[in-house]
Amino acid sequence: MRRQAETGGSGDLSRFARTGILLATITGLALAIWAIGATGLGAIVTVARRLGIAGFVLYCGYSLGVFVVLGAAWWAAAPGERAGRIGLFTWARLIREAASDLLPFSQIGGIVVATRMLGDAGVPRPRVYASMIADMTTEMASQVVFSLFGVALVVSLLLDGGAAVSLRIPLAIGTAIMVALMIAFAAAQRWVLPLAGRIAQRVVPGSDAVTREVTVALNATYDRHARIVLAFVLNLLGWVGSAAGAWVVLRLMQVPVSIWIALSIESVIFLLRSAAFAVPGGIGVQEAGYALVAPLFGLPPESALALALAKRARDLAIGIPTLLLWQATETRAVALGAR
Repeated sequence: MRRQAETGGSGDLSRFARTGILLATITGLALAIWAIGATGLGAIVTVARRLGIAGFVLYCGYSLGVFVVLGAAWWAAAPGERAGRIGLFTWARLIREAASDLLPFSQIGGIVVATRMLGDAGVPRPRVYASMIADMTTEMASQVVFSLFGVALVVSLLLDGGAAVSLRIPLAIGTAIMVALMIAFAAAQRWVLPLAGRIAQRVVPGSDAVTREVTVALNATYDRHARIVLAFVLNLLGWVGSAAGAWVVLRLMQVPVSIWIALSIESVIFLLRSAAFAVPGGIGVQEAGYALVAPLFGLPPESALALALAKRARDLAIGIPTLLLWQATETRAVALGAR
């Protein structure tokens, strides 16, 4: 009887959590769509039409291909999961990005939603959290490498001076911040988890056991050096692939620009968005960044704005169906749990 009562209580808590996430997501999605619509949904649709149906589908398909690479990177950081589950980790990465881009959750909310989904799909919770930490660490490390490459590329392109030379100091500061954050994040893993376990034990007795399991799983993950290197390489390919997507869009819009200029612009935009990680979806930051940075590289302001809006159109075209499909599965789980 006691075991049944405990199981029932856990089930009620799970249904309560699912229902709460469901309602919060529906509300957040409605607010996000309203906010995007209020700031220029018509302009986003216009840019999508400028690309043409075939061009826009090609761009979205290209972006989904980048997500497969990022999903494989997360899978690589989860030793013990078979290769056939790369699709599951890709789906989790899609949900994470969609929640971060379209819902007022910021990056942290997207991570919480994605890790919960993986746990519900049968991946052991300690492995979920350990792989998330390892994936984020390799993602940050690869971004630092990409940013350093971008900064070197930017400096080489701006050696002639002019107004664009003013980017050198902000770029140096932004890169230094990224390096510092990566070092702090990597170093903190040695003591944050044990500290979190001790704090949690005071609030919820027995929760420190979960923290210990995550710590053991994380140490086991880092012991698999080949998998960590693979995760790093795949995340780096993801950054490069995502940046190259800007060049694809500009070429589809018949804007003559070299791949190196596109990579330079994107490296700066990525730095700006990372600095504004607390802003949900980077709304406003991305558009302002393109408006300020792209003209310095010879990209016309209207083309820079079109590129920013094309990215928003892609986010909507991929993110909304992703969130709706995810919520459909959540709604079904809530309905089955209520029976």
